[in-house]
Amino acid sequence: MSSSAGQPISPSPSVGVATRVVWSEHFVLLLSAVYFAVLAPFTPGFASAGNFESILTTLLPLLLLAVGQTLVLISGGIDLSVTSTVALTSVIGGLAVNLDSGWLGSGPEAVPLGILLMLTAGAGVGLFNGIAVTRFQMPPFIVTLTTMMFFSGLAIALTKSMGIANLPAGFVAFGNKTTLALFVTVVITGLAHLLLSRTLFGRWLYAVGHNVRAAQVSGVPTAGVITGAYVLSGVMAAMAGLLLTGQAETASPVLGQRMLLDVIAATVIGGVSLFGGKGKVLWALFGVLFIRLLDNSLNLLGLTFFVIMIAKGGVILLAALLDTWRNVRDR
Repeated sequence: MSSSAGQPISPSPSVGVATRVVWSEHFVLLLSAVYFAVLAPFTPGFASAGNFESILTTLLPLLLLAVGQTLVLISGGIDLSVTSTVALTSVIGGLAVNLDSGWLGSGPEAVPLGILLMLTAGAGVGLFNGIAVTRFQMPPFIVTLTTMMFFSGLAIALTKSMGIANLPAGFVAFGNKTTLALFVTVVITGLAHLLLSRTLFGRWLYAVGHNVRAAQVSGVPTAGVITGAYVLSGVMAAMAGLLLTGQAETASPVLGQRMLLDVIAATVIGGVSLFGGKGKVLWALFGVLFIRLLDNSLNLLGLTFFVIMIAKGGVILLAALLDTWRNVRDR
């Protein structure tokens, strides 16, 4: 259970032990540990060092996306356009820095300028979403669903459905060098944690998600706060696009296409509320860890993609029901 500021609330002494565990902000971490302990003896290779590295590799870009989604969910919105932002920024980066016909040539400045161009494009998508939600009062679901379709189509149109290879080593290093990818992800998620827990913007974000009208009356610049959350989500998606492009060593218009369900699942399972006003970066991390363990183990067991999707959907439904129950109890 958590307060409107995202802090855990201690249940009353009369509440049972099981309920206390479920309310704990570390519940999903405990669930991940139990899941691993139960599955490890029966899943070939699940506990191997190589598999741990594989889980970490896929976990890092998902964590960036989940952290960005957490900021938007706390504000009371949702961002369905993150995967299309990944694809679009990957394509823009690839077109800018590829060694065959890159817009920026092959000089030493091409890589940093290409990354800056990706981040700017991601921020632009977020800015568009934020303005549509705040200035034109459009539902976040409709806005981001529309931009997801538009920018996904734009990425395909820019490349004619073809991947962009022959990228500079310095560009792909952010994804294919695990240590560098881990460093970048830790720094960004750490900054996001500080933003939520130590800054005025973070307090405003919780206030807006908890009650936007009350926040506005209190002098909070609600439109700017909400727009800022979408911009940050777009920047996070661009960074995830950089990591995924490096892992694939190819810029692709379909990069991250199947990750949207995982992003939503990770945040909701972690405890970030769909009703707004509640969430932490730590919770998103726990959710990402669990969804990656689930996905990895089911793949190792040889289950089909459709069975895995059913399992993920069931977990999301249970997490959403738990979120609803918590929200009702908070009233």
